[in-house]
Amino acid sequence: VGRKKKSALGFKQYLLILLKQTELIKFKVELLNSSNSCGPHHLRNPGDQGDYGEQGEEGKLGKNGPPGLAGTKRVPGEPGLKGEVGPSGKMGPIGEKGDKGAKGFDGPVGIKGQAGATCDCGRYRKVVGQLDENLGKLRNNVKFVKNVVLGLKETEDRYYLLVKEPKKFREASMNCKLRGGALAMPKTNNINRLMADYISQAGLTRVYVGVQGLFKDGIGSYIYADSTPLREFAVWSQEEQLYSTSSPATNVSCVELLNTGTWNKVVCETPLFFICEFPKSRR
Repeated sequence: VGRKKKSALGFKQYLLILLKQTELIKFKVELLNSSNSCGPHHLRNPGDQGDYGEQGEEGKLGKNGPPGLAGTKRVPGEPGLKGEVGPSGKMGPIGEKGDKGAKGFDGPVGIKGQAGATCDCGRYRKVVGQLDENLGKLRNNVKFVKNVVLGLKETEDRYYLLVKEPKKFREASMNCKLRGGALAMPKTNNINRLMADYISQAGLTRVYVGVQGLFKDGIGSYIYADSTPLREFAVWSQEEQLYSTSSPATNVSCVELLNTGTWNKVVCETPLFFICEFPKSRR
């Protein structure tokens, strides 16, 4: 009986040890499966969020992207409102004196005046006759001063003065204007001959006259000092032709009058004597 009790006690202890080893092996297997598994039933609860890391370095510049599509054309807007008129500017310098205008139309006839009183004028006739005689002498003296002292030449409506001061064309034109006239313009054969004789009598060979070349819109021509064009009258020398293709009129072509009565082209910067003309005052 004692041997049976010992053997039964040993068998129980053996079973108990075996059971414990079995549970230990089962625990290790479960632990191994939990460490190798990624299934959703094996996820653990997340921990607390960690601190932010330091900012990284700036990356390299990337390549340019492809060009975008062309934009649609916009319709221009309506123009804005007109602005207000600005303030008036300063007055400019006084311009040169203009040419004398054309004669105006005759005014209406005035109202007839009252008849004058009858007078015995016999005693005044002698005085009037003496005044006419003195006036005639005065006119002769004035003509002597003009023709001999000043060396003027004249026609029915103009005086002509030869200025013996060498000047360029533009300076000569301004000098005549400052004197109250203009560069002499030989518009007829009689005036041209008078001026040519004037030059010869002064012992000269050539002077400036009021004719100048003008080049505009590709066309060359000549005009007088009063901006009127040359018409039928022109006395060009054989070497100079008005519409010569080899020497067309330009803005630097001026005209000189020779003592022979012919015209020549000359560079406007050449210093020459010149003739001025002055209109006679109308009474």
